Amino acid sequence: MAEAQTFDLLVIGGGINGAGIARDAAGRGLRVVLCEQGDLAGATSSASTKLIHGGLRYLEYYEFKLVREALREREVLLRAAPHIVWPLRFVLPHDAGQRPAWMIRLGLFLYDHLGGRERLPASRSLDLRRNAAGEALKPAFGKAFEYSDCWVEDARLVVLNARDAVERGAEIRVRTRCTHARRVEGGWEATLEGPAGRQQVFARALVNAAGPWVNSVLGETIGLERPGGVRLIKGSHIVVPRIQNHDRAYIFQNPDKRIVFAIPYEQRFTLIGTTDIPYDGDPAAVAIDEDETRYLCEAVNRYLRSSVSPGDVVWSYSGVRPLYDDRNANASAVTRDYVFDLDGDGAERAPLLSIFGGKITTYRKLAEHALERLQPMLGVEAAAWTAQAPLPGGDMPGADFDAYLQTMQRRHPAFSPDLLRRWARAYGTRVEALLQGASSPAALGEDFGGGLYEAELDYLLRQEWATTAEDVLWRRSKLGLHLPEGTAEKVERWFQGTPDVPARKLVQGASLPS
Repeated sequence: MAEAQTFDLLVIGGGINGAGIARDAAGRGLRVVLCEQGDLAGATSSASTKLIHGGLRYLEYYEFKLVREALREREVLLRAAPHIVWPLRFVLPHDAGQRPAWMIRLGLFLYDHLGGRERLPASRSLDLRRNAAGEALKPAFGKAFEYSDCWVEDARLVVLNARDAVERGAEIRVRTRCTHARRVEGGWEATLEGPAGRQQVFARALVNAAGPWVNSVLGETIGLERPGGVRLIKGSHIVVPRIQNHDRAYIFQNPDKRIVFAIPYEQRFTLIGTTDIPYDGDPAAVAIDEDETRYLCEAVNRYLRSSVSPGDVVWSYSGVRPLYDDRNANASAVTRDYVFDLDGDGAERAPLLSIFGGKITTYRKLAEHALERLQPMLGVEAAAWTAQAPLPGGDMPGADFDAYLQTMQRRHPAFSPDLLRRWARAYGTRVEALLQGASSPAALGEDFGGGLYEAELDYLLRQEWATTAEDVLWRRSKLGLHLPEGTAEKVERWFQGTPDVPARKLVQGASLPS
């Protein structure tokens, strides 16, 4: 076996928290390696409701610190990644049988002012009898409130953090498990197993950002039992044909005091979610069940003129939220804030930082706080830097997506406006790296249908660690909802390099040239 590679930081877990920490640490000059047992964002981080939001309902649980931090992060992420994060207005129909109007007004007042709102419009009241938002709703709902939050392409947010980490010197190893880690003098000795075989690495500190597997890493990989732990909460979503004729989302209050979102999704669809159910199974095997599908349909049907049924569902997905176990009996009330468990003082015992909880909106602050805890133990004094740094593709003048798209359409008139918009939304200013000078679709290689060309697959392979059709069609994009039947099989053959497709020589994006 080759001599162990040496790093300052080993991060276990390629979800949003792990990728964010790897990026922040690499930008501070630390030598970082991240290992992920599957694909980046392959679990919880690609199964969110896809929102960058303060969490209006968390105000009911007095989570003011969490809401304030999240609201501030909306503005940071709007500047850092205007291609994958954009404003979204939410319509909250008033149901007299649920939260009273005064409580909603107070909550929205706090929501408007807690986080130093800069770019997003303020909340307001709506007359649903005169507003297009009322057309999809039952006539009984005459009044609503409207406020702002943001949409995010969650899996792409993870990949872009990983990409930036690599460009700042980190190593990202996907489909690579940390099978064993133990403290040795001065740090951690760990065994990684992946496409390159079994390798030993040495790191001065270890971060356990394994999400739903955080306890498994502690107990099985490290052999360390710690008090407290993670509470697994299952959240499921369904996708149905578009129910609204406008670009706003609905937020529906329900008799069980939960809320359900109905969000415009992928042009032709509506995303409905989520559920909150305690889960004790294998996080890798999580799936929606009939009761959840029925619950989500019934929740929105209390409000909609035209009902949706389980038969309307065109796609569904589930994830397991690894929330910190605060012993709250109500799954919906369990804190979404993050909690650090730091074992080791950095002097006699190498540090191990385990992360419990968190939400995608505050991942950047979580990473920043993690480095604040670890830096003194590593003898590093580097300033926080990510608040002003764009993510790959986000370096658009003025963070103005629409202006950039217009420029791109003028520069590439041979490509359809719809295709250019999709590329701009996915890759931002990195579209030019994808095109590599191509002036027409004919120069992009094989057309797999629906605007997916070989050049894009090659880019995703070289730059974004994609190695399967699922990586491309359901995480790097949601093209799986749009492309012709049989496309997934064609894409899979391309990756596998079958005889009718040129063999792929490059198999892992982490080590590939830009």
